[in-house]
Amino acid sequence: MIRTTISRDTVFSTRKFLLSRCYTSKVEIDSIIRVDHAGELGADRIYAGQMFILGNSDKGPLIQHMWDQEKHHRETFENLIRKHRVRPTALTPIWNVAGFVLGAGSALLGDKAAMACTVAVEDVIVEHYNDQLRTLMEDPDTNKELLETITKFRNEEQEHHDTGLDHGAEQAPFYRALSALIKFGCKAAISVSKVV
Repeated sequence: MIRTTISRDTVFSTRKFLLSRCYTSKVEIDSIIRVDHAGELGADRIYAGQMFILGNSDKGPLIQHMWDQEKHHRETFENLIRKHRVRPTALTPIWNVAGFVLGAGSALLGDKAAMACTVAVEDVIVEHYNDQLRTLMEDPDTNKELLETITKFRNEEQEHHDTGLDHGAEQAPFYRALSALIKFGCKAAISVSKVV
């Protein structure tokens, strides 16, 4: 009979590794839920701003449809915040105002600029969701609900992106500069909202 001796240090280091992995997973999940909640709140406010300016135009029903989806996304992440007991970003009031100002400001430049805003935001969000999906796929059974939610929402965000292109986003005045500025702002907001 062979007897294996496991040192006390091995047991504690294994336990520490397993606990740190669980903690890291919780931290990652909290970060995903926090930043996605902030992003969907921002998107809701962007469309609210666009509807405030363009609601009575021929683009009103289109914007309303996308806004309705964003409201559902926001409500879903509000439920996930409560369910997982995640602290929302402290910057929620800022994203609330900034989103509305971005939506209304882009709409004041015209419907094509509003669509350019949609394309820029959704381009960043689709890329962001794809990054999260890669992380969640490392353990698809544990995070199945979140994986399915983000996959569905990513597909809807891609539809918004494509809709914006179909409705003249690239014909907006200063499209490239406007798009680059909005994308930069979105990426900065994502980075900050993950931790603050």
